[in-house]
Amino acid sequence: MARVPAILASALLAGLVQAQTYPTKPIRLVVPFAPGGTSEVVARSVAAEMSKGLGHQMIVDNRAGGAGNIAMQEVARAEPDGYTLILGHIGTLAVNPYMFPKLPYDVNRDFVPLTLLAQTPTVFVVSANVPAKDLKEFVALAKQKPGQLTYGSAGNGSAGHLAFEYLKLVTGIDVTHVPYKGTGPQITDLIGGRTDAALVGTPPILPHIKSGKVRPIAVGTPKRIAVLPNVATVAEQGYKGFETSQWFGLMAPAKTPEPIVNRLQAEAAKAIKSRAVGERFAADNAIAVASSPAEFAAFIKKEQERWSEVVKKANIKAE
Repeated sequence: MARVPAILASALLAGLVQAQTYPTKPIRLVVPFAPGGTSEVVARSVAAEMSKGLGHQMIVDNRAGGAGNIAMQEVARAEPDGYTLILGHIGTLAVNPYMFPKLPYDVNRDFVPLTLLAQTPTVFVVSANVPAKDLKEFVALAKQKPGQLTYGSAGNGSAGHLAFEYLKLVTGIDVTHVPYKGTGPQITDLIGGRTDAALVGTPPILPHIKSGKVRPIAVGTPKRIAVLPNVATVAEQGYKGFETSQWFGLMAPAKTPEPIVNRLQAEAAKAIKSRAVGERFAADNAIAVASSPAEFAAFIKKEQERWSEVVKKANIKAE
C-alpha cells in the first residue's frame, strides 16, 4: 500500500521536470481549415507571440478536409507531449459530434482544453431590398410569408447554417435555407438580392454594411459590438438567452501532463494580452479571450448543449 503514494509522487515529479525543460523543439499547431479566414488570423498571430515566450517556434499547419474531422483525428492520436496542438472551433467541438452519425474520435475524451482564444461576432443581415429594419420586423415579415423568404449560408452544417436554424427555432419562423460553397458566393447572392438574409461573421460583411448593400438587423453576441453600436442584439429584441458567435481555442491530446497544459495556457494568455495580437484581432473584429482550462471546458460543454439541441430539432445532417 505504501508504494502507491510513492508512485504518484514519482509521476508528479517526472511531470514537473518535463514541464521545466519543455519545450525542447518546435510545437505544431494544427488548424483544421484551409489557409485564409479568421482561423488563420487567430492561429498565426497567437502562435507568433507564443513562440517568443516558449523559446521555440510554434508552427501553424493547415489540415483542411472533412469538416475539420481529419485534423481532429490526427491530433487525437498524437503523442500527448505538448508538441502537437489543435485550434478548436465551434464546428469541430460543439457541432460535428452531433451532426455526424459517427466520428473516429471522442471530442470530450480524446482532447484536453487549454484556453479559449477568441470569439468573432456574427451579424444577422438582410438584402437591401428586404424592407425589415430590425429583427422584430424581419420576424413579422417572415410570419406573413412562411417559407417564401430565403437565407444563405457557407454550406450545410456551417456556423451560419446552424445559427440561422437556431434563430428559426426561437422565433418560430419558416425561412428556406440556400447552402453555398463558401462565404464569398453566399454574400454575392445576398448583395444581388437572390437571397433575403444571412448570418455572417463581421470581417467579410462589414464593408457591405457600410456601403449599404446589406442591412444589419441584429448581432448574435450577448452584448452589442463596437463596430456596430446601433445594432441591437437578438436577446435585446425579445429572445432572451440567444447567443451565437464563431469561437476558437487551443486543445491538446488527452493525457498531456498537467504542468505542460498549465504552461501552454499561461503562454497563450500572455500572447492574447500582447499589443501585437490585440491589434491584429481588432483589425478582424475578434474579441480576445484568455480562459483557464476549466473555464474553457465549461464553455465547450455549454456550447455542446446549445448546438446539440439545434442539430436535433432542425434535423441537420452532414452531407
